[in-house]
Amino acid sequence: MTTTAASPTSTLSARRAALAGGVGTLIEYYDFSVYAFLAVTLGPLFFPSDQPAVSVLLTLAVFGSAYVMRPLGGWFFGRLGDRRGRRHALVVTVVTMGLFSGILGILPSYATAGVLAPILLVLVRLAQGFSAGGEIGGAATYVAESAPPGRRGLFGSLTPVGSTLGFSVAAAVVGLVTALTTAEQMASWGWRVPFLIALPLAAICLWVRVRLEDTAEFEAMAEKHEVERSPLLTVIKEKPGSVLRVIGIAIAMNGTGYVGLTYFSTYLIQTEGFDKQSVYWASAIGIALACATYPLAGMLTDRFGRRPVLISAYVLYLILAWPAFALLGATSSIVVVTLVYVVYMAVNGLAQVPAFPQFTELFPRRIRYTGVALGFNIGTILAGGTAPYVAAQLVESTGNAMSPAFWVLGVALVGLVTVFTLRETGKDRLPV
Repeated sequence: MTTTAASPTSTLSARRAALAGGVGTLIEYYDFSVYAFLAVTLGPLFFPSDQPAVSVLLTLAVFGSAYVMRPLGGWFFGRLGDRRGRRHALVVTVVTMGLFSGILGILPSYATAGVLAPILLVLVRLAQGFSAGGEIGGAATYVAESAPPGRRGLFGSLTPVGSTLGFSVAAAVVGLVTALTTAEQMASWGWRVPFLIALPLAAICLWVRVRLEDTAEFEAMAEKHEVERSPLLTVIKEKPGSVLRVIGIAIAMNGTGYVGLTYFSTYLIQTEGFDKQSVYWASAIGIALACATYPLAGMLTDRFGRRPVLISAYVLYLILAWPAFALLGATSSIVVVTLVYVVYMAVNGLAQVPAFPQFTELFPRRIRYTGVALGFNIGTILAGGTAPYVAAQLVESTGNAMSPAFWVLGVALVGLVTVFTLRETGKDRLPV
């Protein structure tokens, strides 16, 4: 068992760290996910086509393109966090994400700028992806290093609460704007409002994060002159197996989660013909209710370990994936849709909550931020940003509305295989 030389962090400081990590991640993922909920609106504006499905597919492809930049962002912010401090990197991520979200809100449409409009859209989404690449790995590292021994799961649960609740807030804002505007107003200017709201939200998060101190782990490392000159090379050289394990878990976690977070709404509106506003509110309420279960998952993973909770999540997805899509395709009740959201995303909490402390427990402190960000972002590219596009493409190419369930089954199996290669580390201290 490895131990850390850093002094124990007070519970009050740990709570502040967990809250700052969760709030910041919520705002950052709100910025990043608004685009997904507006995919049906943005499609004709930036990719006009005689076939609505083609416009939506191209819009979802741009959503996925942002993930191409995430490993580069993970390398940049991981290096910054491992060399200059966790807090420093987390401040920069939220500023850049808020800035580019605001820019997206003032972009011209295809009718105004022609082919330049989708080009600018792709460039801004790439910039957002770069910023997102440093956020959740940094938040997970900061919170894990600040949490009391034996409670990393509970305190760390606020990170996935923040990232997932960001989608809920995005859905609620889009739903509210949709309710307050006509279809013509939404297409003209209403879609810009959710993106522009990112600017004051980023200012709030900046105020929260600049007031934090860095972790005792990082300060102890800096005092002992243990800072790595090239964290990325060290990670690849010393911990390739750990990176691969993070990738495998991230594939399972994101490949399942993004289907619920981003594809469900597009599927219900585009394929099943549900009213947009109803779907946005069902998504917002369902995801928010599911997030309320995440601290319980944190307590479970602290009590029983990371592996049992992760295994239960993947097994539940193997059981529930097909019935979830069957129910969405058969029902006309928005209440049933909301319940599907709650159950599906609650299971994703069992997949997310143990994963983030598990990631941090695989790397020593001198390369922890970089290792977590690298593995997580590669996994997110492979099965996170691609999930809504793959799901939509499966339906379009096969004509089978149930086909995305096979994607969920596949990525859950990847996670199940990966977790059997892990050693249980839930009771250990973070490695030095």
